[in-house]
Amino acid sequence: MKSKISLFLMIFFSVIAFAQKTVSGKITDEDGVGIPSASVTVEEPGKDAILAYGITNSKGEYKVTFTSAESNVDLKVKAFNQKSVTRQISNSDQTLNFKMESEATEIKEVKLKTKMVTARGDTISYDLKAFDSKSDRTLADVLKKMPGIEVNTDGTILYQGNAINKFYVNGKDLMEGGYGTINNSLPKDAVQKVEVLENHQPVKILQDKVPSDQAAINIKLKNSVTMTGRGEVGVGASPLLWNVKITPMFFGQKSQWVVNYKTNNVGEQVENEGNILSFGNRFEGRRINATQNDWLNVENASTPNLPIKRYLMNSVHYASANYLTNIDKKKEWELKANANYTNNAVERESYSKTDYFATTNQPASTVIKNVLNNFYTDKAKGELIFTKNAKKGFFKNTTSFSQYWNADRGIVDRTVNSVVNSTRNADEAIESPTTSFQNSLSTIVPWKQKMVNILSYVSYQTDRQTLDVSPGSYLDIPGFNAGPYAETVRQNLRLKTFEANHSANIGFSAKGWTFTPEVGLNFKSTKLNTALTNLQEGTYYGYGQNYYNDLDYTIAVPYGSVGINYKSDSWLLYANLPVNSNNIKAEDPARLVNKEVNKVTFEPNVFAQYNFASFWKASVNANINNNFGEINTAYSGFLMTSPENLFAMAADNPIPQNNSKSAGSRLEYRNPLNNLFFNINYRYSDVKRNLISSPTRNTSGQMIMGYLEQENHALTNNYSAEVGKYFPKFKTNASVSYSNNTSKSDAYQNGAAYTSRNNSQSYGFKINNTYFSWMSVDYNFNISVTEQVSKSATPLLNNKNSQNGYNHNLALFFYPIENHTIGFNWDQVNTSAADQKYHNGFYDLSYQFTWAKKKIDFEVKWMNIANKRVFETYNINPQSTSFTRIQLRPSQVMFTVKFNFK
Repeated sequence: MKSKISLFLMIFFSVIAFAQKTVSGKITDEDGVGIPSASVTVEEPGKDAILAYGITNSKGEYKVTFTSAESNVDLKVKAFNQKSVTRQISNSDQTLNFKMESEATEIKEVKLKTKMVTARGDTISYDLKAFDSKSDRTLADVLKKMPGIEVNTDGTILYQGNAINKFYVNGKDLMEGGYGTINNSLPKDAVQKVEVLENHQPVKILQDKVPSDQAAINIKLKNSVTMTGRGEVGVGASPLLWNVKITPMFFGQKSQWVVNYKTNNVGEQVENEGNILSFGNRFEGRRINATQNDWLNVENASTPNLPIKRYLMNSVHYASANYLTNIDKKKEWELKANANYTNNAVERESYSKTDYFATTNQPASTVIKNVLNNFYTDKAKGELIFTKNAKKGFFKNTTSFSQYWNADRGIVDRTVNSVVNSTRNADEAIESPTTSFQNSLSTIVPWKQKMVNILSYVSYQTDRQTLDVSPGSYLDIPGFNAGPYAETVRQNLRLKTFEANHSANIGFSAKGWTFTPEVGLNFKSTKLNTALTNLQEGTYYGYGQNYYNDLDYTIAVPYGSVGINYKSDSWLLYANLPVNSNNIKAEDPARLVNKEVNKVTFEPNVFAQYNFASFWKASVNANINNNFGEINTAYSGFLMTSPENLFAMAADNPIPQNNSKSAGSRLEYRNPLNNLFFNINYRYSDVKRNLISSPTRNTSGQMIMGYLEQENHALTNNYSAEVGKYFPKFKTNASVSYSNNTSKSDAYQNGAAYTSRNNSQSYGFKINNTYFSWMSVDYNFNISVTEQVSKSATPLLNNKNSQNGYNHNLALFFYPIENHTIGFNWDQVNTSAADQKYHNGFYDLSYQFTWAKKKIDFEVKWMNIANKRVFETYNINPQSTSFTRIQLRPSQVMFTVKFNFK
């Protein structure tokens, strides 16, 4: 690892040192008065390519940093009503002053042209009109076409491959990270431009002291006070279908609000719009997506590698409301109130045939399984946030409450063909209510020339889960006997979790450096109670101590750290150097569990970024992290996590100790002058663990999961690159991407050790074209190649296999007549492994008429024209091969009316 890190650093500093030069000076008119807003560009002689550029300030001063292998470069200065100056200069650091001659600019014809992408300091602005097409209606439709910006399938917005840390509308953070609703429902016609705020520090008092390497998005609307929103009402057939979306919005100077209601049974996963997608930074306190601790599960039907609309059989109702208002005259204090509710029912069905290879202690077997699921979600969340974000102080308190009333059902048929053939059927049911509460407080107060920061986070959550399997004879798990007359086997689980994190730090700043010593305490206490019982005609039977858990698990980590930050025009550095005293204890006297870890660790995190030649950024980062597991690796009694699996840790197994070391480098280029963006990334990690999982499988495919005390490693190397460019002449945005991930880890299966090595490569291409007035096209494809190799002293466990995948999406829109649109969509997913090949194609057709005066769309859409009802795929794993057939949504026709509120 040391050699790899040395290589990263050598490349990083060699890039920095290579021909990097700075030219600075002052530009004046004939009277010696500084000329503001003059442009200064550096170009290689004979080439129409700008290496770097700068704009003079109000005093006429400029500074341009560039990189070139040429011995000389051209320096060009331009200003309104001044004669342009071009001078060839040596490739060296120097100071050059220019006195420009007056020259009247004759304007023969005035044409107002807005540049598609412009840069000013750390802000890059995209003109929305330059990237939209006639078929686009919302911000999300246009955003994904902008160079350097991506939108993931979950709604997360990426800039240069990294997630943004804030999403503003007119400079206000209404959604607090849950920006999916606005992105999907804000009409594009209301937006003037999209601004990317690079190296964005959201806490104003820290903006010149604690740097950030993340970017933010600010949506600048055409009007400072905007009432807008989006609505859709759709009905369809085969079977009866509906899709309703009502999202009014208001954005004012003092207050903003969004109200949202969406319901459908057409396969749209609207309930995830409320998820937090950007989390700000640690000085704002702690934000989480509260979730259930899903320890227990029914057997789940498989899901395909397809757009979710192709297979999601749902009936969902999702409502949310977000409100922001300033509560003082200076507009420094904000009150935000957010709430959402989800009611969702999902049906899923699949068939699978799995062939397990023979092992040293198990013969080969074939397991055929049919699974029908019904998943029911009832979830409510409320949040109240008070914020003051000013240059002279910061305060933020976030209180959130979540409640779940979830239930899952499964009907399973399992046929086993082995030495002894068998067929078993089961009804499976789980009830899982959860209550969750969090409060996060952060305040930064200036004290003389210092800053005092107090952070406090408190969380409490209870999870109750009850899993029933009927009949009990369905279970065929090694070492477990459900009893010959068991009608129902029940697994009860209750989990109570309390967490508190408190810290205080003081910041000292001088000459661009900020030092932040900090002390804190992280505490977590978890109580686990489980019982596996047999229910028969109202009678309760327990299975003995081995099938119970009564575990107390505590983690207390007092720590001290020093934060080091530096920011200049070119450099951005930060490091956190914590020393942690880890104290972990697990106690369950009935099962003779009494485990402790008391260990001091040093866990540094270092990041350095250098900006050079106007358009380039290079960065390196490294960190060491220690993890001591959670309660799910500390209990000893058996726990039926699903009807397929029993999990258990031996009472004498130690608490897990995982040490992770990683390092990475990144080279980034973004040039708004020629609309070119690209980034190259590399990351290496080594995880050392003291425990290794050792599952035992029977011929039915059911398993007991155990752990062995043995040092083992997991090594990962990841390379990735992405290049995106917009071609104005052809109105085309195109990007290509590549990633290569190699992992190597130690593993056990049925008592035999082996080494698993996986290599996956992915090639991607995206293009959007609006060159023709009568047509627009969006196309993207991805090719993946995966190779798996297992090596062992046991010949039966040695194998090598590969899988290939190809998928693409084509969206074509034709505009034969004004206000008429014909759309065609094609999703193709192909997979192959060994001699098995599967081709899955899906086609949609739509016609839309736009009532231009009222801005109302009338759409008829035919989805899944070929009426493809199942998705088929074949997979090769280290211990088995499997064929899967998954139920899909049938062909359906929808009529929809779409409109803007204003």
